[in-house]
Amino acid sequence: MSGGPAQKKLAADQVAFLKQKPLAEVLAVLNGGGEETRVVGGAVRNLLLGLKVGETDLATTAPPKTVIDRVTAAGFKVVPTGIEHGTVTVVADGRPFEVTTLREDVETDGRHAVVRFGRDWKKDAERRDFTINAMSISADGTVHDYCGGLADIEKHAVRFIGVADQRIAEDYLRVLRFFRFFAAYAEGEPDRDGYLACARARDKLGALSRERIRAEIIKTLAARRAPEAMVAMADTGIYDRVFANAPELPALAKLVLIEQSNEIAPDAVRRLAAVAVRLDEDAMHLRERLRLSNEEYKRLVSISDRWWQLTPARGETYARETLYRIGAEEYGDRALISFAHSEASLADDKWGALLWLPARWTPPRFPLSADDFMKRGVEKGPKLGKALAAAEAAWIAADFPEDAAALAKIAAAAIR
Repeated sequence: MSGGPAQKKLAADQVAFLKQKPLAEVLAVLNGGGEETRVVGGAVRNLLLGLKVGETDLATTAPPKTVIDRVTAAGFKVVPTGIEHGTVTVVADGRPFEVTTLREDVETDGRHAVVRFGRDWKKDAERRDFTINAMSISADGTVHDYCGGLADIEKHAVRFIGVADQRIAEDYLRVLRFFRFFAAYAEGEPDRDGYLACARARDKLGALSRERIRAEIIKTLAARRAPEAMVAMADTGIYDRVFANAPELPALAKLVLIEQSNEIAPDAVRRLAAVAVRLDEDAMHLRERLRLSNEEYKRLVSISDRWWQLTPARGETYARETLYRIGAEEYGDRALISFAHSEASLADDKWGALLWLPARWTPPRFPLSADDFMKRGVEKGPKLGKALAAAEAAWIAADFPEDAAALAKIAAAAIR
C-alpha cells in the first residue's frame, strides 16, 4: 500500500459530468454543513481509463439518517437498499445513485462483513478490493488516491489493496473478481501476489452461492481478455472448482478472434459454450453448478446439438436446412462454435460463407399446408400429419423449391 494519499486535478472537460443534472444537484444537497460526498468506485476507474462511465456511486461522510433527511427535503426519492451497511439509493429525475456512508470493517467471515460508520476516507478506501476501485473524485474534479490506484491505472494493473490474502479472506468472491477485473482492465500478466493468493484460496469458493459465482463468470467471459483470464484460472486450479469439465481454451481464444475479425459483439453464453460445452451433459452440469437461467441453459443445449456437423464440408444444403429448422440466432451460435473448434484460418472464405449465410439467404416458408393434402384426398388424422412431415423433409432435401410442378411432385410422393 502506498505511504500517503495522492491527488490529481482533472481537466474541466474530463469531469463535466459532475456539473450536469441530476448528479450535480445530489452532490450539492449532500455536501456542506461539515459533510463531504464524492464519486467513488467504478465510475472513477472508467473515467481515468477513458471508458464509458455507467452507474455513478457516491460515498459520503454523512450518516444514513442525514442523507435521507437531506435528499427527502430536496424532493428526491430515497430507497433504503442496504441501510444496515450505510447504503441508500437516491433517485433524482429518474436516475438512481447509490450513496454509502464511509465505513470500515469490524468483522468478516469471507462472505459477510460487520461494519461501522466513520469519516475517514483513507480507511474507507483501504477496505475495498483493488487499487483501481478505491479512488474517489470530489465535486471540484480532484481525484483522491490512498492506495496506489493512479499508478496502477497507468500500468493497467489489477492489484489487491494491501495484503492480498487478507483482502480475499474478507470476501472469497474476490478470487473470481480478480480474474474478472484482469479480463476487463489489465494488460500483460496477472499481478503475481494476487494470482498466488487466489490460488491459495481456491478451496474457499465452495462457501459462495452459485448465483454469485455465476454472475462473476458471466462478466468475466464477456470481458475483452476472457481467454487470458480462463487460462490463468485453469493454471491456478480455480477453473476446476467452478466448471464441470476440462476447459477448451483454444476454442475460446479462437472464438474471440472470430468475433473481433467479423465485428460480432461478445456474448458471454456463447463464450461459455466454447470453453465448457461439447455435449448436452456439459450443459446440464453447468446449469446446476452455475444456476444458469432457463434461457441460458436452452442456448447451451441448442449449441451442443451436433454443432460439429455444421461445417463447409457438409455443404450449403445442410447449412440451409439447419438455418431453416433452428432460426438465425441459434444457427449463428452453432456456426461460430463449430468454426472456433476448427483448424481453419480466420480468413477462410468457406467458413465465412457459412457464418454469414443468414445475411444472404432468408429461409422460405413451407409452401404446402394441410388444406393442400386434404384437397388431394388425405383425411384428417395421423396420415395427414405423416404426409405433411414427409413433404417438408422432401422439400428441404430438394433445396426449398418454389415452382408448382416440383411442389406437386413432392406432395404426390408424400401421399404415397
